[in-house]
Amino acid sequence: MRNSLLIAIREWKARVFSRSFIVMSIIGPIVILALTYLLFVFGDNGKQEWNVLITDPAGIMDGKINSHGSSRVTYSFANDYIEHEDFRDGKAYQEFDAMVEINGKVLQNKVSHVFYRSEPSTRMQTTVHYHVERRLEEVMVGQFTDFSIGEYLKIKQELVLGFHNVYDPYDKATDLRGWVGFSYGALIFVFIFLFGMTILRSVAGEKSNRIVEVLLASVSPNQLMSGKIIGIGLAAIIQFLIWCLFIGLGLYFMRENLFPDMLDPQNVVDQELFASAEYNRFVELIYRGIDYGIMVPFFILFFIVGYLFYGALFSGIGATMGTESDGQQFVIPIIFLLGFGLYSGYYVVNYPESDLAIWFYYLPFTSPVAVMIDLAQSDSPGYETFLSLFILIVSAAIFLKIAGRLYKNGILQFGHRVRLRHIIKWLRRS
Repeated sequence: MRNSLLIAIREWKARVFSRSFIVMSIIGPIVILALTYLLFVFGDNGKQEWNVLITDPAGIMDGKINSHGSSRVTYSFANDYIEHEDFRDGKAYQEFDAMVEINGKVLQNKVSHVFYRSEPSTRMQTTVHYHVERRLEEVMVGQFTDFSIGEYLKIKQELVLGFHNVYDPYDKATDLRGWVGFSYGALIFVFIFLFGMTILRSVAGEKSNRIVEVLLASVSPNQLMSGKIIGIGLAAIIQFLIWCLFIGLGLYFMRENLFPDMLDPQNVVDQELFASAEYNRFVELIYRGIDYGIMVPFFILFFIVGYLFYGALFSGIGATMGTESDGQQFVIPIIFLLGFGLYSGYYVVNYPESDLAIWFYYLPFTSPVAVMIDLAQSDSPGYETFLSLFILIVSAAIFLKIAGRLYKNGILQFGHRVRLRHIIKWLRRS
């Protein structure tokens, strides 16, 4: 164990103090923050003007709504209840971009629904929410209280206004949270590939220049392999933590200085200031829609175990190479597996209930990205998450055992062409 620790420290220092490591620790977070900022600024491409039909069969709003002279939204009223299918397909309603349902119990349950044809910007959603809620408040104050509007606002209950695509009223289509989970999984695979290739190049380099012969005079092959995997893995974790620190500080800066919390209409005093506030769904998602307390710990767990799983493959291939370039043909299958893992994430986002998606959830080659997607879309991890993690841990242990045998029997073999029969022979040899 002591020898493995010394090898790990050597590998860790060689990576952490390298110029490429320092550059990537700075450039990586800057690129991610820049892309995030562009999503914040340019991601809100919904319609900026809306023609809205309000269905009010109970006449609660009395055909009135106070929009403060807004030129962005035009309201019309209908005194009949209209099914969302009729609104979607009826020729008489095609001129309207959205329909607001005002049910007869809205003053009691504070729930209403908006059915739109194309997804509106968050700014537009907040504007409509503000207008409808203010009108209902006026009705409540006039009918049931002796309060002024100002007094009522101090004790009021917020209106829940649900926005639904009229072509997908039950929100069966995948939301953005699934793509957030996909991004987490993709980041795991990117780190695994970069540092897995580092393991491969390190093993192949030491083998080709015969330094490994000197090292094996003091340590066993398994100690050398485990120390190399652990040391490079620690460097990967350090870089990931640096990324988290810089990205977290960057998001906090944007949150406090570029995108302050004005999404709640109650916080709006000046309507013109409210109308000029530009937001989109990405701002809402990053700051309110992701449970980082769940996502980050599981990200770290699946990253560590996934790295051990794939790191064993890279290490085993490096040990079997006859020359530094000879084993590239065996790298292609691993790259294919990583690419297949990314594809599995795309599949799970679009078809989360399919049988194949369930298989992707438990296969060790694909589980890191599939589980991240499920965690992003659910409120809390279930037993399936822990079962998937257990399967990945067992698979990593098995592959480390196999890689250890290849490392022991192949690390001192030189000048040969890698063939499948060599690998089978080394696996059989104890």
